[in-house]
Amino acid sequence: GGGISICDGDTVFMAPSGVQKERIQPDDIFTVSRTGEVLSSPDTPGLKLTACAPLFLAAINQRGAQAVIHSHSVYAALVTSAFGAAFQISEVEMIKGLRGYGYHDTISVPIIENTAHECDLTDALSACIDANPQSDAVLVRNHGIYVWGNSWQQAKTQTECLDYLFRYALMQRQFGLSEPIATSTAL
Repeated sequence: GGGISICDGDTVFMAPSGVQKERIQPDDIFTVSRTGEVLSSPDTPGLKLTACAPLFLAAINQRGAQAVIHSHSVYAALVTSAFGAAFQISEVEMIKGLRGYGYHDTISVPIIENTAHECDLTDALSACIDANPQSDAVLVRNHGIYVWGNSWQQAKTQTECLDYLFRYALMQRQFGLSEPIATSTAL
C-alpha cells in the first residue's frame, strides 16, 4: 500500500488510489499541477486521485522534490511506537544511502501523529517539513512514511534504506542491544 508521485516541471504524475501499484498502466495516471489542480484524469472507470495528493505536493513545493513515495511499511509503522518525536540512529552502514549522510552521522526522521483521514495530515506534515530541513522523510505514527528525493530513483533508494534502518533498530531493541552490533563491546 501507499503511493507515488513524480514531478516533471510544473506537472505532477500521481498513481491512483486503491489500486495495486504493480498493475497500474500509463493510462491510469493522474496529472496534477503543483497547485493541486487536476489537469487530466484516467479514462479507466472508478479510479480516483490519491488522498495523498496534498501531502505529495507539500514535499514537492516545500523541498523541490522530484518524487515522493508513501509507504505503509510495517517497520515504519512499528518504529513510530518505539520512538518518541523522532526516529534516530547512527553508525549503521545503510545510513550512507541517505542524501548527505555518512556512517558516523546520526539521522533523525521526525514523527507526526496520525489522523482518521489522510488529507487531514497535510498541515502537520507541511509544518514538519519546514521544521526539519535535514530530513527527506516524515514518519506518521502507526501509519507509515513519506519519503522524497531529487528523482524517483533517489526517493526509492532512500525509502529502502530507511526501511532497513527501521528494521535494524527494532531488532536492536528486540535483542536488548543499546548500540550498533559492529561497535558493541559485548561481543
